[in-house]
Amino acid sequence: MSSLPFSSLDPIRADDEEEGTEDKGMRAAMMSKFLEARTVMLFGGVDQKLAERVSMQLLYLDHLSHDPIKLIVNSPGGHVESGDTIHDLIGYISSPVAIIGTGWVASIATHIFLSVPHERRFCLPNTRFLIHQPSGGAGGKASDIAIQAQEIVKMRERIARKIAEATGQDYEKVLKDIDRDFWMGTDEAKDYGILGTVIKHASEVTF
Repeated sequence: MSSLPFSSLDPIRADDEEEGTEDKGMRAAMMSKFLEARTVMLFGGVDQKLAERVSMQLLYLDHLSHDPIKLIVNSPGGHVESGDTIHDLIGYISSPVAIIGTGWVASIATHIFLSVPHERRFCLPNTRFLIHQPSGGAGGKASDIAIQAQEIVKMRERIARKIAEATGQDYEKVLKDIDRDFWMGTDEAKDYGILGTVIKHASEVTF
């Protein structure tokens, strides 16, 4: 495969402004190689910029072919709707996606992790998982605060249903579990139904 035009698939992020030209060029070259290997990196907080970059890369790879894609995730979570975009897009494209968690897969990142079938959910040995209810800093008029509170409740119920569907857990149990931060190591995540397989080597990822 010819070298991919990664610069067009990598929108400038605010924290990139401090990087020197040489660092940016090296980063772009490395990410281009990852794309050639049909590997997408999702690292850091989930926001609109990250969702845009990951979405463009997934769509581009799916446009090239419908061969499998690996998505590597290390994230504390972030913006729910941005996570929803990545979650839904993984199901939208024709290429099968395997997700490999590393470090931590938390909050809305766990929602993204659950976008693929159980047998395509992998993680490295020291990964931690977190599920919890969405939160928001409601402000403004009392009527607006009430509307925001209602939307958070709806979001909480929707995420709980997705976790229940993807793990086989009872919906009411999930609602109770996400009332507070619910941390899991690899064994707990497997028992809960979030994680499929703990791996040590890339060769262990199957589709």
